[in-house]
Amino acid sequence: MAMIVLWINLLFVFVCAALARMLPLARQDAALAPEGGPAPLIRPNKLLVATAAASFVLVAGLRNNIGDTPFYMYNYYLLNPTFEGFRLEGDFGFSVLSIALKKLTPDPQALVFVTAFVTNVLIVAGLYRYSRLIELSLFLYITTGMFTVSMNGIRQYLAASILFAGTHWLIKGDWRRYFPIVLLAATFHNTAVIMLGVYFLVRKRAWTKATMLLLALGVLVAVGFDQFFGVLLMLIEGSHYTVYGQFDEGGANIIRVAVTGAPLLVAFLGRHKLRRIWPESDIFVNMTMLGFLFMVISTNNWIFARFNIYFGLYSLVLCAWIVPLFAERFRKLAYYGLLVFHLAYFYYEHVVALGLHYRSHYL
Repeated sequence: MAMIVLWINLLFVFVCAALARMLPLARQDAALAPEGGPAPLIRPNKLLVATAAASFVLVAGLRNNIGDTPFYMYNYYLLNPTFEGFRLEGDFGFSVLSIALKKLTPDPQALVFVTAFVTNVLIVAGLYRYSRLIELSLFLYITTGMFTVSMNGIRQYLAASILFAGTHWLIKGDWRRYFPIVLLAATFHNTAVIMLGVYFLVRKRAWTKATMLLLALGVLVAVGFDQFFGVLLMLIEGSHYTVYGQFDEGGANIIRVAVTGAPLLVAFLGRHKLRRIWPESDIFVNMTMLGFLFMVISTNNWIFARFNIYFGLYSLVLCAWIVPLFAERFRKLAYYGLLVFHLAYFYYEHVVALGLHYRSHYL
């Protein structure tokens, strides 16, 4: 019963999103385009997708537990709502948001709700724009654990959602617009600045020699992790990130790594067809690959899995595009296979492994 709200949310979101695609705003042929052009998209019903987004916001915004949530609520309770002596350093964007909200209401639930609202609305809007099968992407957002993690790493997922909202400028190669978005996201979580460098990596063609070199480098880091981690700690010595050197909670689950890497394997096997039906695929493939590399490295130390927060959202889009890569007679099998496999993974991770409990004063 402790997970009943999360199970209901999963069912409600999937049904709303599936109906949104069945009752589109503009009906188009859902079949793949001829072999020389991109696949036509069905634009899902915005009202039904917005209803699914509302469910995410209510469930995440009205919680009072999961991960660091009680810590954030307690800090908000103690917060002095004044800008006196305020400095533009560190994650000051989140401080500004917290102080502004505290001036309006002393209730810590306000911070949880507002961050949940911004995070989930931006994520759903991005998936609506780029996903081939919106209900599949939203289903995986929950079952891969990303929705749950968004209720734990509040600041970092808020930063990731802002970056995801800037995907259009990343695709267009407009760094003048994308870089300010990165800097804005970094005011909520400093690690977002890595996307300034990632911008130049992911805009290259996928599956080139450079891609394979990057994969090899990730495996090399994982094998020689102790030496790599030692050098990293030397580089960040003196910063507030030195606390990461104290984390010794073991590595990420190998099953989680496999779940992250599986869509990449299919995308590689169907890479030529994928590029024909989805010209923008290279960026999403490269983003997913970077997330996979961080997950491989995190098998030695769990803290590196947090970097996948910036890349995992792109894998949700990629997963929805790998279904059309299969021959038509196998597409339903691939679609339902993804649903069943990820549902089993969701049960394993949330019920068996974590024994997750959801609590709320309102739900």
